[in-house]
Amino acid sequence: EVQLVESGGGLVQPGGSLRLSCAASGFTFSSFRMTWVRQAPGKALEWVSSVLDGGVRVFYADSVKGRFTIARDDAKNTLTLQMNGLKTEDTAVYYCVKGMPCNGGYCNKDTGSWGQGTQVTVSS
Repeated sequence: EVQLVESGGGLVQPGGSLRLSCAASGFTFSSFRMTWVRQAPGKALEWVSSVLDGGVRVFYADSVKGRFTIARDDAKNTLTLQMNGLKTEDTAVYYCVKGMPCNGGYCNKDTGSWGQGTQVTVSS
């Protein structure tokens, strides 16, 4: 059974940093693209970042480029998202996803396997 468990969310002031982690189990982690998706209150799911198997190729939404860094540790079956320079508009529930559930700006929660999410709140 695929399991994805996110951690590291919390309350942080604008300009601050957080590091999200996702512990994966139940599948061959190193063989799959991994993705972070977020959902702000009252808004649609938004793709944030993806990393291909192998970890070399990474992709970011324009809204987080230069501030967020995605990484994977295939030896530990762990996906991370380092978030720096946080803004109030980054407030959302962040999900770790096996695969790529987004296409053309639309993310489908029925695609791939999702964690339970971790809340990130950016507020002064």
